[in-house]
Amino acid sequence: MTMLRFLCFALFLPALTAAAGGVFPDSTQRLTVEEAVRTAMRSNHDLAAAALEVQRADARVKEAWGSAMPKIDLKARYTRALKKPVFYLPDFMNPGSDEVTPIEIGSTHAFDMTLSGEQVLFNSAVFVGLGVAHVYARAAREMYRAKEIETITRARKAFYGVVLARDVLEMMRQNLRNAEENHANVKLLSEQGLVSEYDFLRSSVRVDNLRPEVMQYENNLQATLNNLKILLSIPFDSKVNVEGALTFSPVEEEILQGATATVLEGNPSLAAMHDQADLNDAIISVERSGYLPTLSAFGNYQYTAQKNRFAVSFPDFITSSTVGLSLSMNIFSGFQTNARVEAAQLDLRKTQENIAGMESGLQTTAESVTLELRNTRQRIEAQSRTVEQADKGYRIATTRYKNGAGTLLEVNDAQLALTVATVNRLQALYQYLAASADLDQLLGRIPEYLRTGTDELVPPTGKSKP
Repeated sequence: MTMLRFLCFALFLPALTAAAGGVFPDSTQRLTVEEAVRTAMRSNHDLAAAALEVQRADARVKEAWGSAMPKIDLKARYTRALKKPVFYLPDFMNPGSDEVTPIEIGSTHAFDMTLSGEQVLFNSAVFVGLGVAHVYARAAREMYRAKEIETITRARKAFYGVVLARDVLEMMRQNLRNAEENHANVKLLSEQGLVSEYDFLRSSVRVDNLRPEVMQYENNLQATLNNLKILLSIPFDSKVNVEGALTFSPVEEEILQGATATVLEGNPSLAAMHDQADLNDAIISVERSGYLPTLSAFGNYQYTAQKNRFAVSFPDFITSSTVGLSLSMNIFSGFQTNARVEAAQLDLRKTQENIAGMESGLQTTAESVTLELRNTRQRIEAQSRTVEQADKGYRIATTRYKNGAGTLLEVNDAQLALTVATVNRLQALYQYLAASADLDQLLGRIPEYLRTGTDELVPPTGKSKP
């Protein structure tokens, strides 16, 4: 019976292992471009810092609102007189005498508790500061969006770089296999005396030359994969399998035609720069408020008790209360207010100059990227035809050589032409996809798969993005 159980277990073990794939999971992490982007957005430290800046800006808004709200303080104090103060009375019995009589005042123990409140009725700096805080929060969100789109672009380009290196490596490995197969055929023909020894040596050299090239492309793949791991915060010892291909997905011509104009409306960095200008303008108003008065209302409610013995009860306390208005205004501060206003105005002019330069640079870059996309698209179409022709030429050359109608040199030349054409097409596809990612970053666009149902595109405060 024991032997029967063992045989049944041995027969069904492969099926059980296949069915329990979730029990014995594959340790290799599989990444698509969408998963790579989402992983980068979850783990990117710069993006996390930008998210914290948004939270900090929201805290500043709350702080600004607090400056406009009433302030209420409660203070309690106990005083023990070690030596009571005195005042002196003249000798009323002898009006002409210089003698005075010291009289102690106060008590040994004093208790007081004060509840005070103050409300700013008018202070330009307080109310303008509210607007400044809101502008700062809006700018922080734009910077977060800019860093978010930058992270998406970097992840896409890094992923495409790995796919390019992987496909080129696979092509070189195929070339090596073709060369080894061709070498085996040449060796067989050489042993039969059908080809010269020169062809045999040439095919052998071809194989030996391809092997180090394959090793070099393997190193290139590992380097690009490590770069992707760094961006996604994946440990170097983790196994990653990149899934996907360099698929040509043309950008709509309407987007390309309007890129130079759209970039001024959708670029998040430029929007943040405009918010910075608004912030500088608001700061000018804050500094000018130094010329204006501050009007506040205040009130106090006080409990006070004094006794020479420490035993104090509630009836010993006396209450008092006051209300009033307070008006304060700076008359002269050594021209500091003038200097601060001037500095704020210069900051605004500086930001405006930066905006003008950024707008010009963005339009130039958008025009350059648009031109690159158009040119690269033409290259892809041309290279696709070239690859087809080169592949056909390689098959013809190989067939001719096997039939004794061609030379090994023709085969090698055809193989080289096919390799160059394939690499050129892969590079053109990568350049097009990378340029497409750059254009999305310039225009403030995100990929379609991130536009619905994502948590990453919501600011850390839980509010929707502007």
